[in-house]
Amino acid sequence: MDSRPTDTRLALLRQWLAGLPADLGLDIDSLRPASADASFRRYFRLDSAGGTRIVMDAPPPNEDCRPFVHVCDLLRQTGINVPRILAQDLQAGLLLLTDLGEQTYYQAIQDGLSDAQLQSLYRDALDTLAALQRAPTTGLPAYDAARLRAELDLFGQWYAERHCRMPLDEAARRTLDQAFATLVAHNAAQPTVLVHRDFHSPNLMRSTRPAHGPNPGVLDFQDALAGPVSYDLASLVTDARTTWEEPQQLDWAIRYWERAKAAGLPVPADFADFHRDYEWMSLQRNLRILGVFARLNHRDGKAAYLQHLPRVNAYVRQVAGRYRPFLPLIRLLDKLDGRAATVGYTF
Repeated sequence: MDSRPTDTRLALLRQWLAGLPADLGLDIDSLRPASADASFRRYFRLDSAGGTRIVMDAPPPNEDCRPFVHVCDLLRQTGINVPRILAQDLQAGLLLLTDLGEQTYYQAIQDGLSDAQLQSLYRDALDTLAALQRAPTTGLPAYDAARLRAELDLFGQWYAERHCRMPLDEAARRTLDQAFATLVAHNAAQPTVLVHRDFHSPNLMRSTRPAHGPNPGVLDFQDALAGPVSYDLASLVTDARTTWEEPQQLDWAIRYWERAKAAGLPVPADFADFHRDYEWMSLQRNLRILGVFARLNHRDGKAAYLQHLPRVNAYVRQVAGRYRPFLPLIRLLDKLDGRAATVGYTF
């Protein structure tokens, strides 16, 4: 007897594809895994008369396709290269999409790029980011102070207490509360644009043929919010899966800032002010990511995310060690990581 578990979602997906119009030319027998992500979503690729296609499987009630469809429309209005939706069953959590390519920026970096190729890819990404931030924010939830603050709780619960196994006493909680309040007050006051929330190498597709559209294709935008203008740049230059040293971070940040000013986006007129904005935003984001990646391991059994913790920790320390309000946070990080106390230059 075959004791292997039955993939009921895959059976449903195949049945749905079989019922779609014949003029789509779908070769259902060619269906194969494309990728999965940190959520319950997974993706399949299949051949068709018009080229390869992508099927998104977003099982209700864990996932909801409607935000993807909504944000996809907002971005398409602005000329961003996002998938076209060829067929949908929102109640079942199934979408048939055009294929933006098989290689993410992250995969291209891992495979090896010359510096010229890398810089070309990222200048395209900076152009796209400046365009994305001009998209309408109609119907998007606000990335406001309450949401920013709530996300930071993941750091204490999942990284500090669960992963580092250090119960937070009253003094430690006070340190975190003060650091979080300072970050949130500053970041929530930034001008508002459409925020992708994960605008980094795993979600940018390298276009290698005309059918894929202009470089880069943009994916995984369903969690977009209306929030701080520096957020997506912080995602890009302090990438949780690819280490960028500070000189490279600065180079791309300056290039983005120049593009943003030319596009009329609400960035500070002085780069020094913008530098602080995106650094404090990166500190906020990377503290959250430490909690998210720890949770993915300890709650969801996705241990692969642990390999990225040292990189994210280093990004946190890069910023927290530079600014005086966050020196108590650095001392707490030292305790969590079992390090001797550190002293940084402060502003």
